[in-house]
Amino acid sequence: MLRRILIISLIVMAVFCTGVGGLLTWAWTSTSADSTVGKVAFGRPLPVPPLATSTVDGNKRVFDLRASKGKHDFGGETAETFGFNGDYLGPTLRATRGEQVVVNVHNGLDEVTSAHWHGMHLPANMDGGPHQPIGPGATWSPTWTINQPAATLWYHPHPHGETADHVYKGLAGMFIVDDPGTDVAALPREYGVDDVPVIVQDKAFDDDEELGSDTGMFGSGGVLGDKVVVNGALGPYFDVTTERVRLRLLNASNVRPYHFGFSDGRPFALVGTDGGLLDAPHETTGVTMVAGERIEIVVTMRPGERVVLRSTPAQLGLDWFHRRISGANDSFDIMELRAARSLRPSPAVPAKLVDTPRLDPAQARHTREFSLSGTSINGKKMDGSRIDAAVMKDSVEVWKLSALDGELHTFHVHDVQFQVLSVGGKAPPPHLRGWKDTVFLGQNKPVVVIARFADYADPATPYMFHCHVLRHEDQGMMGQFVVIEPGQVPKLSPEHADHD
Repeated sequence: MLRRILIISLIVMAVFCTGVGGLLTWAWTSTSADSTVGKVAFGRPLPVPPLATSTVDGNKRVFDLRASKGKHDFGGETAETFGFNGDYLGPTLRATRGEQVVVNVHNGLDEVTSAHWHGMHLPANMDGGPHQPIGPGATWSPTWTINQPAATLWYHPHPHGETADHVYKGLAGMFIVDDPGTDVAALPREYGVDDVPVIVQDKAFDDDEELGSDTGMFGSGGVLGDKVVVNGALGPYFDVTTERVRLRLLNASNVRPYHFGFSDGRPFALVGTDGGLLDAPHETTGVTMVAGERIEIVVTMRPGERVVLRSTPAQLGLDWFHRRISGANDSFDIMELRAARSLRPSPAVPAKLVDTPRLDPAQARHTREFSLSGTSINGKKMDGSRIDAAVMKDSVEVWKLSALDGELHTFHVHDVQFQVLSVGGKAPPPHLRGWKDTVFLGQNKPVVVIARFADYADPATPYMFHCHVLRHEDQGMMGQFVVIEPGQVPKLSPEHADHD
Protein backbone atom coordinates (compact mmCIF):
# COMPACT_ATOMS: atom_id res chain seq x y z
CA MET A 1 0.00 0.00 0.00
CA LEU A 2 2.77 2.38 0.98
CA ARG A 3 4.63 1.51 -2.19
CA ARG A 4 1.54 2.26 -4.29
CA ILE A 5 1.08 5.65 -2.61
CA LEU A 6 4.72 6.43 -3.22
CA ILE A 7 4.49 5.50 -6.92
CA ILE A 8 1.32 7.55 -7.38
CA SER A 9 2.96 10.51 -5.62
CA LEU A 10 5.99 10.28 -7.87
CA ILE A 11 3.78 10.12 -10.97
CA VAL A 12 1.79 13.17 -9.83
CA MET A 13 5.00 15.08 -9.14
CA ALA A 14 6.40 14.13 -12.53
CA VAL A 15 3.25 15.29 -14.31
CA PHE A 16 3.24 18.50 -12.30
CA CYS A 17 6.90 19.23 -13.01
CA THR A 18 6.43 18.44 -16.70
CA GLY A 19 3.45 20.78 -16.88
CA VAL A 20 5.20 23.58 -15.01
CA GLY A 21 8.34 23.06 -17.05
CA GLY A 22 6.37 23.21 -20.27
CA LEU A 23 4.54 26.32 -19.14
CA LEU A 24 7.77 28.04 -18.15
CA THR A 25 9.39 27.01 -21.43
CA TRP A 26 6.47 28.43 -23.39
CA ALA A 27 6.48 31.63 -21.33
CA TRP A 28 10.24 31.95 -21.72
CA THR A 29 10.28 31.47 -25.47
CA SER A 30 7.31 33.80 -25.94
CA THR A 31 9.07 36.77 -24.34
CA SER A 32 11.77 37.29 -26.95
CA ALA A 33 12.07 37.49 -30.72
CA ASP A 34 14.42 35.43 -32.82
CA SER A 35 17.31 37.22 -34.50
CA THR A 36 16.58 38.70 -37.92
CA VAL A 37 20.26 39.11 -38.76
CA GLY A 38 20.83 38.02 -42.35
CA LYS A 39 17.12 37.38 -42.90
CA VAL A 40 15.88 40.82 -44.05
CA ALA A 41 15.43 41.38 -47.79
CA PHE A 42 15.55 45.22 -47.75
CA GLY A 43 13.01 45.49 -50.50
CA ARG A 44 11.67 49.04 -50.25
CA PRO A 45 13.10 52.57 -50.07
CA LEU A 46 13.21 54.19 -46.67
CA PRO A 47 10.21 56.49 -46.27
CA VAL A 48 11.40 59.91 -45.06
CA PRO A 49 8.76 61.74 -43.00
CA PRO A 50 7.95 65.00 -44.80
CA LEU A 51 8.83 68.30 -43.23
CA ALA A 52 5.63 69.72 -41.78
CA THR A 53 4.25 72.65 -43.71
CA SER A 54 3.81 75.86 -41.76
CA THR A 55 2.54 79.38 -42.20
CA VAL A 56 3.87 82.58 -40.71
CA ASP A 57 1.29 84.68 -38.90
CA GLY A 58 2.97 87.87 -37.79
CA ASN A 59 5.90 86.68 -35.70
CA LYS A 60 4.49 83.17 -35.20
CA ARG A 61 5.23 80.00 -37.15
CA VAL A 62 2.04 77.93 -37.23
CA PHE A 63 1.89 74.15 -37.68
CA ASP A 64 -1.19 71.93 -37.96
CA LEU A 65 -1.36 68.32 -36.75
CA ARG A 66 -4.37 66.03 -36.88
CA ALA A 67 -4.47 62.72 -35.02
CA SER A 68 -6.62 60.12 -36.76
CA LYS A 69 -7.11 56.42 -37.35
CA GLY A 70 -5.77 54.73 -40.45
CA LYS A 71 -4.59 51.52 -42.04
CA HIS A 72 -0.88 51.35 -42.77
CA ASP A 73 1.11 49.10 -45.09
CA PHE A 74 4.43 48.42 -43.35
CA GLY A 75 5.65 46.39 -46.32
CA GLY A 76 4.25 42.87 -46.23
CA GLU A 77 2.22 43.58 -43.09
CA THR A 78 -0.86 45.81 -42.88
CA ALA A 79 -2.50 46.94 -39.66
CA GLU A 80 -4.97 49.40 -38.18
CA THR A 81 -2.94 52.34 -36.87
CA PHE A 82 -2.98 55.92 -35.59
CA GLY A 83 -1.09 58.79 -37.20
CA PHE A 84 -0.62 62.54 -37.34
CA ASN A 85 -1.56 63.97 -40.76
CA GLY A 86 -1.56 60.47 -42.19
CA ASP A 87 -2.10 56.83 -41.34
CA TYR A 88 1.12 56.33 -39.33
CA LEU A 89 3.65 58.54 -37.52
CA GLY A 90 3.67 62.25 -38.32
CA PRO A 91 5.61 64.89 -40.24
CA THR A 92 8.88 66.33 -38.94
CA LEU A 93 8.35 69.71 -37.31
CA ARG A 94 11.30 72.08 -37.70
CA ALA A 95 11.83 75.50 -36.15
CA THR A 96 14.71 77.82 -35.29
CA ARG A 97 15.77 79.13 -31.91
CA GLY A 98 14.08 82.45 -31.26
CA GLU A 99 10.97 81.62 -33.28
CA GLN A 100 7.56 81.60 -31.63
CA VAL A 101 5.64 78.51 -32.71
CA VAL A 102 1.99 77.53 -32.57
CA VAL A 103 0.94 73.92 -33.10
CA ASN A 104 -2.75 73.37 -33.71
CA VAL A 105 -3.33 69.76 -32.63
CA HIS A 106 -6.73 68.42 -33.66
CA ASN A 107 -7.95 65.14 -32.24
CA GLY A 108 -9.72 63.17 -34.96
CA LEU A 109 -9.83 60.03 -32.81
CA ASP A 110 -12.84 58.80 -30.83
CA GLU A 111 -10.83 58.88 -27.59
CA VAL A 112 -8.84 61.39 -25.56
CA THR A 113 -5.22 61.94 -26.54
CA SER A 114 -2.57 64.64 -26.10
CA ALA A 115 0.64 65.91 -27.70
CA HIS A 116 3.81 66.12 -25.60
CA TRP A 117 6.95 67.83 -26.92
CA HIS A 118 9.61 65.43 -25.63
CA GLY A 119 12.85 67.23 -24.81
CA MET A 120 11.43 70.73 -25.34
CA HIS A 121 11.99 73.62 -22.94
CA LEU A 122 8.62 75.36 -22.65
CA PRO A 123 5.94 76.51 -20.16
CA ALA A 124 4.20 73.76 -18.18
CA ASN A 125 0.76 74.52 -19.63
CA MET A 126 2.15 74.01 -23.16
CA ASP A 127 3.99 70.77 -22.33
CA GLY A 128 1.28 68.36 -23.46
CA GLY A 129 1.43 66.02 -20.51
CA PRO A 130 -1.59 64.31 -18.96
CA HIS A 131 -2.84 67.70 -17.73
CA GLN A 132 -3.48 68.96 -21.27
CA PRO A 133 -5.92 66.34 -22.65
CA ILE A 134 -7.45 66.81 -26.09
CA GLY A 135 -10.96 65.39 -26.29
CA PRO A 136 -12.41 63.79 -29.44
CA GLY A 137 -13.07 66.49 -32.01
CA ALA A 138 -11.23 69.15 -29.98
CA THR A 139 -8.21 71.24 -30.95
CA TRP A 140 -5.42 72.34 -28.63
CA SER A 141 -3.09 75.14 -29.74
CA PRO A 142 0.00 75.45 -27.54
CA THR A 143 2.37 78.31 -28.28
CA TRP A 144 5.90 78.97 -27.04
CA THR A 145 9.22 80.46 -28.09
CA ILE A 146 11.99 78.04 -29.09
CA ASN A 147 14.87 78.66 -26.71
CA GLN A 148 17.38 75.83 -26.61
CA PRO A 149 20.35 74.47 -28.56
CA ALA A 150 20.04 72.72 -31.90
CA ALA A 151 18.76 69.21 -31.20
CA THR A 152 16.73 66.22 -32.35
CA LEU A 153 13.54 66.13 -30.25
CA TRP A 154 10.26 64.32 -30.79
CA TYR A 155 6.55 64.51 -30.05
CA HIS A 156 4.08 61.88 -28.91
CA PRO A 157 0.86 61.56 -26.84
CA HIS A 158 0.96 61.50 -23.05
CA PRO A 159 -2.56 60.54 -21.84
CA HIS A 160 -2.15 58.88 -18.46
CA GLY A 161 -2.85 55.16 -18.70
CA GLU A 162 -2.92 55.16 -22.53
CA THR A 163 0.46 56.52 -23.59
CA ALA A 164 1.93 53.11 -24.49
CA ASP A 165 -1.06 52.23 -26.68
CA HIS A 166 -1.11 55.54 -28.57
CA VAL A 167 2.63 55.58 -29.25
CA TYR A 168 2.64 51.90 -30.24
CA LYS A 169 -0.16 52.51 -32.74
CA GLY A 170 1.88 55.25 -34.41
CA LEU A 171 1.34 58.67 -32.86
CA ALA A 172 4.88 60.05 -32.92
CA GLY A 173 7.14 62.29 -34.96
CA MET A 174 10.40 64.24 -34.86
CA PHE A 175 10.82 67.89 -33.91
CA ILE A 176 14.16 69.32 -35.07
CA VAL A 177 15.42 72.50 -33.44
CA ASP A 178 17.88 74.58 -35.46
CA ASP A 179 20.27 77.05 -33.88
CA PRO A 180 23.30 78.37 -35.79
CA GLY A 181 25.00 79.14 -32.48
CA THR A 182 25.01 75.50 -31.35
CA ASP A 183 25.17 73.63 -34.65
CA VAL A 184 28.14 72.91 -36.91
CA ALA A 185 27.95 73.85 -40.57
CA ALA A 186 30.38 71.09 -41.60
CA LEU A 187 27.98 68.35 -40.50
CA PRO A 188 25.58 66.88 -43.09
CA ARG A 189 22.45 69.03 -43.04
CA GLU A 190 20.28 68.50 -46.18
CA TYR A 191 17.12 66.91 -44.82
CA GLY A 192 16.27 63.59 -46.43
CA VAL A 193 19.49 63.56 -48.47
CA ASP A 194 22.46 63.43 -46.09
CA ASP A 195 20.58 64.32 -42.87
CA VAL A 196 18.09 61.53 -42.32
CA PRO A 197 15.49 60.84 -39.60
CA VAL A 198 15.52 57.19 -38.47
CA ILE A 199 12.55 56.38 -36.20
CA VAL A 200 12.96 52.81 -34.93
CA GLN A 201 10.12 50.78 -33.39
CA ASP A 202 9.47 47.09 -32.83
CA LYS A 203 6.11 45.65 -33.82
CA ALA A 204 4.14 42.46 -33.44
CA PHE A 205 1.55 41.65 -36.11
CA ASP A 206 -1.42 39.31 -35.82
CA ASP A 207 -3.55 37.67 -38.49
CA ASP A 208 -6.47 40.12 -38.60
CA GLU A 209 -4.66 43.34 -39.60
CA GLU A 210 -4.10 44.55 -36.08
CA LEU A 211 -0.91 45.25 -34.20
CA GLY A 212 -0.25 42.50 -31.68
CA SER A 213 -0.80 43.41 -28.04
CA ASP A 214 0.31 40.26 -26.20
CA THR A 215 2.86 41.11 -23.52
CA GLY A 216 3.59 37.48 -22.61
CA MET A 217 3.56 36.04 -19.12
CA PHE A 218 6.62 37.98 -17.99
CA GLY A 219 6.31 41.06 -20.20
CA SER A 220 6.02 43.69 -17.47
CA GLY A 221 7.41 46.34 -19.81
CA GLY A 222 4.82 45.78 -22.52
CA VAL A 223 4.74 44.36 -26.03
CA LEU A 224 7.98 43.11 -27.56
CA GLY A 225 7.64 42.94 -31.32
CA ASP A 226 9.45 40.33 -33.38
CA LYS A 227 9.91 42.79 -36.28
CA VAL A 228 11.49 46.23 -36.43
CA VAL A 229 10.14 49.05 -38.56
CA VAL A 230 11.96 52.22 -39.56
CA ASN A 231 9.87 55.31 -40.31
CA GLY A 232 6.96 52.88 -40.58
CA ALA A 233 8.64 50.46 -43.03
CA LEU A 234 9.84 46.88 -42.68
CA GLY A 235 13.29 46.20 -44.14
CA PRO A 236 13.95 49.53 -45.84
CA TYR A 237 17.05 50.68 -47.69
CA PHE A 238 18.37 54.21 -48.07
CA ASP A 239 20.17 55.38 -51.20
CA VAL A 240 23.25 57.30 -50.09
CA THR A 241 24.50 59.96 -52.53
CA THR A 242 27.08 61.72 -50.33
CA GLU A 243 30.37 60.62 -48.81
CA ARG A 244 28.98 61.07 -45.31
CA VAL A 245 25.46 60.74 -44.00
CA ARG A 246 24.01 61.94 -40.70
CA LEU A 247 21.46 59.63 -39.12
CA ARG A 248 19.15 61.09 -36.48
CA LEU A 249 18.19 57.94 -34.58
CA LEU A 250 15.13 57.89 -32.33
CA ASN A 251 14.22 54.85 -30.24
CA ALA A 252 10.44 55.25 -30.35
CA SER A 253 9.75 51.73 -29.06
CA ASN A 254 7.73 51.29 -25.90
CA VAL A 255 10.30 49.21 -24.01
CA ARG A 256 12.92 47.60 -26.27
CA PRO A 257 16.55 48.79 -26.04
CA TYR A 258 18.86 48.68 -29.05
CA HIS A 259 22.61 48.58 -29.51
CA PHE A 260 23.21 50.20 -32.89
CA GLY A 261 26.23 49.53 -35.06
CA PHE A 262 26.99 48.37 -38.58
CA SER A 263 27.21 44.89 -40.02
CA ASP A 264 30.90 45.23 -40.93
CA GLY A 265 31.88 46.71 -37.57
CA ARG A 266 32.93 50.02 -39.10
CA PRO A 267 33.46 52.97 -36.76
CA PHE A 268 31.22 56.02 -36.93
CA ALA A 269 31.12 59.40 -35.23
CA LEU A 270 28.60 59.97 -32.45
CA VAL A 271 28.03 63.74 -32.65
CA GLY A 272 24.84 64.37 -30.68
CA THR A 273 22.50 63.06 -28.00
CA ASP A 274 19.04 63.99 -26.68
CA GLY A 275 19.56 67.72 -26.19
CA GLY A 276 22.13 68.63 -28.82
CA LEU A 277 25.64 68.17 -30.12
CA LEU A 278 28.52 66.86 -28.03
CA ASP A 279 31.60 68.97 -27.35
CA ALA A 280 33.56 66.66 -29.65
CA PRO A 281 32.68 63.64 -31.81
CA HIS A 282 33.08 60.24 -30.18
CA GLU A 283 34.34 57.54 -32.55
CA THR A 284 32.77 54.20 -31.73
CA THR A 285 31.40 51.01 -33.29
CA GLY A 286 28.19 50.84 -31.23
CA VAL A 287 25.82 52.86 -29.07
CA THR A 288 23.06 51.57 -26.80
CA MET A 289 19.74 53.43 -26.79
CA VAL A 290 16.80 52.93 -24.45
CA ALA A 291 13.24 53.99 -25.27
CA GLY A 292 12.86 57.74 -25.74
CA GLU A 293 16.54 58.49 -26.40
CA ARG A 294 17.94 60.13 -29.52
CA ILE A 295 21.43 60.14 -30.98
CA GLU A 296 22.98 61.73 -34.06
CA ILE A 297 25.71 59.77 -35.84
CA VAL A 298 27.78 60.43 -38.96
CA VAL A 299 28.86 57.42 -41.01
CA THR A 300 31.32 57.50 -43.90
CA MET A 301 30.48 55.53 -47.05
CA ARG A 302 32.51 54.35 -50.03
CA PRO A 303 31.16 54.38 -53.61
CA GLY A 304 29.04 51.36 -54.51
CA GLU A 305 29.12 49.65 -51.12
CA ARG A 306 26.24 48.38 -49.00
CA VAL A 307 26.17 48.10 -45.24
CA VAL A 308 23.43 47.22 -42.77
CA LEU A 309 22.51 49.23 -39.68
CA ARG A 310 22.17 46.47 -37.10
CA SER A 311 21.11 46.16 -33.46
CA THR A 312 22.95 43.58 -31.36
CA PRO A 313 22.38 42.64 -27.70
CA ALA A 314 22.38 45.70 -25.46
CA GLN A 315 24.92 45.49 -22.64
CA LEU A 316 22.91 47.11 -19.87
CA GLY A 317 24.07 45.08 -16.90
CA LEU A 318 20.67 43.45 -16.40
CA ASP A 319 20.49 39.91 -15.04
CA TRP A 320 19.81 37.04 -17.46
CA PHE A 321 16.05 37.03 -16.80
CA HIS A 322 15.47 40.76 -17.25
CA ARG A 323 17.69 40.85 -20.33
CA ARG A 324 15.41 38.26 -21.84
CA ILE A 325 12.06 39.82 -21.00
CA SER A 326 13.13 43.36 -22.00
CA GLY A 327 14.43 42.30 -25.41
CA ALA A 328 18.01 43.29 -24.57
CA ASN A 329 19.26 39.89 -25.86
CA ASP A 330 17.82 40.26 -29.35
CA SER A 331 19.48 41.15 -32.66
CA PHE A 332 17.89 42.85 -35.66
CA ASP A 333 18.91 44.01 -39.10
CA ILE A 334 17.37 47.48 -39.15
CA MET A 335 18.01 49.11 -42.54
CA GLU A 336 20.51 49.01 -45.37
CA LEU A 337 22.61 51.90 -46.64
CA ARG A 338 23.29 51.66 -50.39
CA ALA A 339 25.97 53.99 -51.68
CA ALA A 340 25.81 55.27 -55.25
CA ARG A 341 28.71 54.55 -57.62
CA SER A 342 29.70 58.18 -57.37
CA LEU A 343 29.34 60.10 -54.10
CA ARG A 344 29.28 63.85 -53.58
CA PRO A 345 32.22 64.84 -51.32
CA SER A 346 31.42 65.74 -47.71
CA PRO A 347 33.51 67.74 -45.23
CA ALA A 348 35.32 65.79 -42.55
CA VAL A 349 33.64 65.71 -39.14
CA PRO A 350 35.35 68.48 -37.15
CA ALA A 351 37.44 67.50 -34.13
CA LYS A 352 35.59 70.18 -32.13
CA LEU A 353 31.82 70.60 -32.29
CA VAL A 354 30.36 72.94 -29.65
CA ASP A 355 31.13 74.32 -26.22
CA THR A 356 28.74 72.97 -23.57
CA PRO A 357 28.57 75.10 -20.43
CA ARG A 358 28.96 72.77 -17.47
CA LEU A 359 26.63 73.10 -14.51
CA ASP A 360 28.35 73.26 -11.13
CA PRO A 361 27.08 70.95 -8.34
CA ALA A 362 28.38 73.46 -5.82
CA GLN A 363 25.68 75.85 -7.06
CA ALA A 364 22.85 73.35 -6.51
CA ARG A 365 20.04 74.71 -4.37
CA HIS A 366 18.67 71.25 -3.63
CA THR A 367 19.58 67.56 -3.95
CA ARG A 368 16.77 65.04 -4.41
CA GLU A 369 16.65 61.27 -4.63
CA PHE A 370 14.29 59.25 -6.80
CA SER A 371 14.19 55.45 -6.56
CA LEU A 372 12.32 53.38 -9.14
CA SER A 373 10.92 49.96 -8.30
CA GLY A 374 7.99 47.96 -9.67
CA THR A 375 5.65 50.67 -10.95
CA SER A 376 6.41 53.27 -8.28
CA ILE A 377 8.86 56.09 -7.66
CA ASN A 378 9.95 56.51 -4.05
CA GLY A 379 7.28 53.95 -3.16
CA LYS A 380 4.46 56.09 -4.59
CA LYS A 381 2.36 55.69 -7.69
CA MET A 382 1.29 58.65 -9.80
CA ASP A 383 -1.36 60.75 -8.07
CA GLY A 384 -2.72 63.76 -9.94
CA SER A 385 -3.62 65.49 -6.67
CA ARG A 386 -0.07 65.27 -5.28
CA ILE A 387 2.95 67.44 -6.06
CA ASP A 388 6.14 65.44 -5.51
CA ALA A 389 8.60 68.33 -5.74
CA ALA A 390 8.56 72.13 -5.90
CA VAL A 391 11.59 73.58 -7.66
CA MET A 392 12.60 77.24 -7.46
CA LYS A 393 12.71 79.03 -10.81
CA ASP A 394 16.23 79.64 -12.20
CA SER A 395 17.75 77.29 -9.63
CA VAL A 396 20.15 74.39 -10.17
CA GLU A 397 19.32 71.02 -8.63
CA VAL A 398 21.10 67.66 -8.38
CA TRP A 399 18.94 64.55 -8.68
CA LYS A 400 20.15 61.08 -7.70
CA LEU A 401 18.29 58.41 -9.70
CA SER A 402 18.26 54.71 -8.77
CA ALA A 403 16.62 51.47 -9.95
CA LEU A 404 16.06 48.94 -7.18
CA ASP A 405 14.28 45.91 -8.63
CA GLY A 406 16.48 44.63 -11.47
CA GLU A 407 14.00 45.53 -14.24
CA LEU A 408 14.71 47.74 -17.23
CA HIS A 409 13.94 51.28 -16.04
CA THR A 410 14.72 54.65 -17.56
CA PHE A 411 14.19 58.18 -16.30
CA HIS A 412 12.78 61.08 -18.32
CA VAL A 413 12.14 64.56 -17.01
CA HIS A 414 10.03 67.17 -18.79
CA ASP A 415 11.07 70.76 -19.63
CA VAL A 416 14.79 70.56 -18.86
CA GLN A 417 17.86 68.99 -20.36
CA PHE A 418 20.24 67.66 -17.73
CA GLN A 419 23.91 66.72 -17.53
CA VAL A 420 25.04 63.38 -16.11
CA LEU A 421 27.53 63.82 -13.28
CA SER A 422 28.19 60.16 -12.54
CA VAL A 423 27.03 56.61 -13.19
CA GLY A 424 27.59 54.15 -10.36
CA GLY A 425 29.98 56.62 -8.75
CA LYS A 426 32.15 56.92 -11.87
CA ALA A 427 32.45 59.57 -14.57
CA PRO A 428 29.83 59.09 -17.32
CA PRO A 429 30.86 57.38 -20.57
CA PRO A 430 31.22 59.56 -23.69
CA HIS A 431 27.66 59.00 -24.93
CA LEU A 432 26.27 60.44 -21.67
CA ARG A 433 28.40 63.59 -21.54
CA GLY A 434 26.11 65.86 -23.54
CA TRP A 435 22.68 67.28 -22.85
CA LYS A 436 20.20 64.55 -21.91
CA ASP A 437 16.53 64.22 -21.00
CA THR A 438 16.26 60.41 -20.85
CA VAL A 439 18.70 57.99 -19.23
CA PHE A 440 18.94 54.29 -18.41
CA LEU A 441 19.14 53.33 -14.74
CA GLY A 442 21.28 50.27 -14.12
CA GLN A 443 20.73 48.00 -11.14
CA ASN A 444 22.65 49.34 -8.13
CA LYS A 445 24.29 52.00 -10.32
CA PRO A 446 22.81 55.34 -9.28
CA VAL A 447 22.85 58.01 -11.95
CA VAL A 448 23.45 61.52 -10.63
CA VAL A 449 22.26 64.36 -12.87
CA ILE A 450 22.22 68.15 -12.65
CA ALA A 451 19.80 70.60 -14.29
CA ARG A 452 18.85 74.27 -14.28
CA PHE A 453 15.09 74.96 -14.09
CA ALA A 454 15.01 78.29 -15.90
CA ASP A 455 12.54 80.73 -17.41
CA TYR A 456 9.10 79.35 -16.55
CA ALA A 457 7.19 79.17 -13.27
CA ASP A 458 3.61 78.01 -12.69
CA PRO A 459 2.55 76.87 -9.20
CA ALA A 460 -0.68 75.33 -10.55
CA THR A 461 0.56 73.34 -13.56
CA PRO A 462 3.06 70.51 -13.10
CA TYR A 463 5.69 68.96 -15.29
CA MET A 464 6.23 65.19 -15.17
CA PHE A 465 9.12 62.88 -14.44
CA HIS A 466 8.70 59.18 -15.16
CA CYS A 467 10.05 55.91 -16.44
CA HIS A 468 10.00 55.97 -20.24
CA VAL A 469 9.20 52.28 -20.41
CA LEU A 470 5.71 53.40 -21.34
CA ARG A 471 3.77 50.59 -19.70
CA HIS A 472 5.55 51.34 -16.43
CA GLU A 473 4.58 54.99 -16.83
CA ASP A 474 0.96 54.08 -17.52
CA GLN A 475 0.86 51.84 -14.45
CA GLY A 476 1.96 54.63 -12.14
CA MET A 477 5.74 55.07 -12.37
CA MET A 478 5.44 58.81 -12.73
CA GLY A 479 5.57 61.90 -10.52
CA GLN A 480 4.88 65.61 -10.74
CA PHE A 481 6.91 68.72 -10.01
CA VAL A 482 6.15 72.40 -10.29
CA VAL A 483 8.53 75.30 -10.82
CA ILE A 484 7.70 78.25 -8.57
CA GLU A 485 8.80 81.82 -7.92
CA PRO A 486 10.04 82.79 -4.45
CA GLY A 487 7.04 83.09 -2.15
CA GLN A 488 4.75 80.95 -4.30
CA VAL A 489 3.08 77.79 -2.98
CA PRO A 490 2.29 74.77 -5.22
CA LYS A 491 -1.42 74.56 -5.97
CA LEU A 492 -3.09 72.22 -8.41
CA SER A 493 -6.13 73.52 -10.23
CA PRO A 494 -9.21 71.23 -9.94
CA GLU A 495 -9.02 69.91 -13.50
CA HIS A 496 -5.43 68.80 -12.96
CA ALA A 497 -6.32 66.79 -9.87
CA ASP A 498 -8.63 64.66 -12.00
CA HIS A 499 -5.71 62.95 -13.75
CA ASP A 500 -4.75 60.28 -11.23
